[in-house]
Amino acid sequence: MSWRNFLLGSFSTLLVLLGGGFWYVFVAGTPQLDPPPIEADTGLSFQIESFKSQAMGEVREYGVILPPDYATSPQRRYPVIFLLHGGHGDARAYEDKAAVTSVLHDLYRSKKLPPAIVITPDGNDKRGTSPFWDSNYFDGPNGKVGTLIGEELVAVVKSRYRTLEDPKFWAIGGQSSGGWGALNIGLRHLDNFQVFFSSSGYFTDSSGAENSPNVFIANIPAQQRQNIRIFLDAGEDDKEFRASTLQFHQTLRKLGIGHEYHLYRGGHGIVGPDSGWNYWHKHLYDQLSYVGKQYS
Repeated sequence: MSWRNFLLGSFSTLLVLLGGGFWYVFVAGTPQLDPPPIEADTGLSFQIESFKSQAMGEVREYGVILPPDYATSPQRRYPVIFLLHGGHGDARAYEDKAAVTSVLHDLYRSKKLPPAIVITPDGNDKRGTSPFWDSNYFDGPNGKVGTLIGEELVAVVKSRYRTLEDPKFWAIGGQSSGGWGALNIGLRHLDNFQVFFSSSGYFTDSSGAENSPNVFIANIPAQQRQNIRIFLDAGEDDKEFRASTLQFHQTLRKLGIGHEYHLYRGGHGIVGPDSGWNYWHKHLYDQLSYVGKQYS
């Protein structure tokens, strides 16, 4: 083989690898290489819906999973759970990558969670989704994502579905930056949410104390803090997320806020039974079991 052909072949291979890498990261959103198992027949349906957001000035999407008996129990009202995606995610992330309907199927079957209306917002700000940044889960220069999720979407869900009104039956949680977003938004809207959970999240944001739950929560009146319930988990392999979660756990303990804190094997990643979406799929069961206990 001539050097010319060798170089051309090497260059072509490099282009293919670069193209595949671009697709994997920027188009596919860095999916799990060994994704969690998905049950084929859960009896649950994931649907994408939309609404016009005044806060963001555009049409926004959210995913919804209705309880299995929703259509056959027209007089029944249900608790609500919001699930916020992490970086480079969207409204489909919890279904496409964490197989949330499979988790819900197992929870309903084991009666660890009462039938609930599950909402998966598109939490991206006006910059869109990218591997280079996390969404700003607050009202800031890139859009009013806090108002979008904490107020507008809550009102939309209440108007479109048969929800229980009491905030003790409304939970909000998420994974990675979505865990931060859930606490950052939810603690500002205790008239809408009282149950929270974070999986491999963080609680001090670079934008400042105003968007850092570890600081903000101490400013909530003591009487309101009595109604808050929080589930925290972090992976042993996630040094920074683990440290931030531990610090928040210590803050909650100091303030006397009811919560659970768990340290599990694994953490962020793209392959492995305790990494990435396998981690979040597995421990979503634990988080929602906690939510179920608060609803009982």
